[in-house]
Amino acid sequence: MNRQSVLGIVNKYVKNSNLINHMLCVEAAMIFYAKKFNQDVELWSITGLLHDFDWEIHPSADLHPMAGELILREYGVPEEVIHAVLSHARHTGIQRTTLMEKALFACDEVTGLVTAVALVRPSRSLYDLTSKSVKKKWKDNSFAAGANREEIALGAEEFGIELWEHVDNVIIAMRTIAPQLDLAGNLQPID
Repeated sequence: MNRQSVLGIVNKYVKNSNLINHMLCVEAAMIFYAKKFNQDVELWSITGLLHDFDWEIHPSADLHPMAGELILREYGVPEEVIHAVLSHARHTGIQRTTLMEKALFACDEVTGLVTAVALVRPSRSLYDLTSKSVKKKWKDNSFAAGANREEIALGAEEFGIELWEHVDNVIIAMRTIAPQLDLAGNLQPID
């Protein structure tokens, strides 16, 4: 299983561009951490890309991501990826035991908050965004209300990375695909 075959699955089941962008953000963060921890970059990449592939066809906690498990098996997705996808949702009760599973859970919710903060900045860019700006919005629960702060904090804690360092890492990761996300604004990439 490689990224190209996974993109085929994503394109078949996901039509919403915002959801695709979210999945790409999580993938970018997973790639960042795979490199940081000397893990299998392609495996972590496809895990990030697949984690919400079934949300449009199973848009409730009763079904997502459990109902997608059978689909992933039909495509021959590796068991460790399926387990990570299942464990990224707290309501499944499936424990996160591997570093990859903890990374996926840690990267999922935070990408939405980072995106929301970037979109309200005058630059509309990830290139000048830091965790300091995200921290300012953290306490305003009405801002990006769908980004569960409790899960974001828990994810960083389980993953063993200080929360604001984690936010900075995710921002750095998301910068690698900023133009694709329409989050480059009018700024140039930071070297």
